[in-house]
Amino acid sequence: MPTTTWNRHHILSLNDFTTVEYDAVLQTAASFQEVLSRRTKKVPTLQGQVVANLFFEPSTRTRSSFEIAAKRLSADTLNFAAATSSMTKGETILDTAKTYLAMGTDIMVIRHREAGVPNAIAQEMDRLGVKVSVLNAGDGQHEHPSQALLDLFTICTLIDPANPRIELLKGKKIAIVGDILHSRVARSNIWSLTASGAEVHLAAPPTLLPKIFAEYFSEETTSPQRQLFLHWELEPALRDADFVMTLRLQKERMTAHLLPSLREYHQLFGITRDKLQLCQPNVKVLHPGPVNRGVEISSDLMDDPEFSLIQAQVTSGVAVRMALLYLIGSGKVSA
Repeated sequence: MPTTTWNRHHILSLNDFTTVEYDAVLQTAASFQEVLSRRTKKVPTLQGQVVANLFFEPSTRTRSSFEIAAKRLSADTLNFAAATSSMTKGETILDTAKTYLAMGTDIMVIRHREAGVPNAIAQEMDRLGVKVSVLNAGDGQHEHPSQALLDLFTICTLIDPANPRIELLKGKKIAIVGDILHSRVARSNIWSLTASGAEVHLAAPPTLLPKIFAEYFSEETTSPQRQLFLHWELEPALRDADFVMTLRLQKERMTAHLLPSLREYHQLFGITRDKLQLCQPNVKVLHPGPVNRGVEISSDLMDDPEFSLIQAQVTSGVAVRMALLYLIGSGKVSA
């Protein structure tokens, strides 16, 4: 079985991921997708290793997905909940991480409401000279690498189930619609989708998509192949789109009145069957969840398998997170 060396010790951001790394994740996830289709859905790949899920804010899909992914790889798991931890007594985040280190943790999966926390923990582990890997499971308004990678995997396996690879998206038009300002998912998806050569169109009200957003990414983007476009109306983003990714309105992160009403938002930016008529005939819709039904997307469209990839995204999440844990846990990629 051929192997490719994986050199990345932590997975904190996608802003410097290479094509080789994207394809390594996609191909490894495809192999684990096959494992998950078997009667016995478990492999001994990470047997004896400990994966600690340190989630400092609520999560359903990401936390459960990482937990089952670790268990499918035969790793032991530790689950942290801030509300019932010693942090309520004044313990710091780094001291909490060191406590789990002392318990023999090999991989830390970190979710936090503040940007930069996973990176700070990774730096502390490196400073201590230990071989603990840190995986960013979402930090503030920064990034959510595993979500973007599972979105990428969902799309690529739809195009070519036998051989998902990043080049399949070259020339595709992908619209990302919604609360882009507050979305770590959008930021990670921008890195992954533009790296593939796809044409990425962002659409949202001006309050949720400031001009500086595009400037931020263009300043950090060194590859001329990346194509990113901003729209403050929905129609130009949807026109001839191959895929539409709609995002949740993150009302818990909004500190000002950024929208007149949810009803008006749905009328202008909510994804419905009628609006999809602007897209390619075989257009597919994605949403990272959780979904505000009838706000970001109509309920009937969300449940329609002809258009919706939302459940496929959840299923893909387990295989992709198995791949990420495997890659940083073993240093090799299976093909």
